Amino acid sequence: MMQYALKIVLSSAILVAVAELAKRSSFWASALASLPLTSLLAFIWLYLDSGDINKVARLSQGIFWLVLPSMVLFIILPLLLRGGLGFWLSLGTACFATAIAYFGMVKILEVLGVRL
Repeated sequence: MMQYALKIVLSSAILVAVAELAKRSSFWASALASLPLTSLLAFIWLYLDSGDINKVARLSQGIFWLVLPSMVLFIILPLLLRGGLGFWLSLGTACFATAIAYFGMVKILEVLGVRL
């Protein structure tokens, strides 16, 4: 139970730090958010929970392939916002486009024989 509490507190602290830092400096908030902290924490928690390096390797490979379609969000969102679309509509549209990109990537990986 203590381990779950530690996971929640540490993971939440990172999100709060990014949000608070963004109020002061978008550069430093972006730098912190762009670090693969979530992935690193997931690798650590998975290894500590399972001790299975193959699971960690599979997770790492899966993250690699799925980072690519996630870039759609970071390309489309600022374009829509700067184009004058409201925040919520821009965010929803960017999320929808990202979901389509994820679906497309999964299909491409299936065709190429890459297992996630």
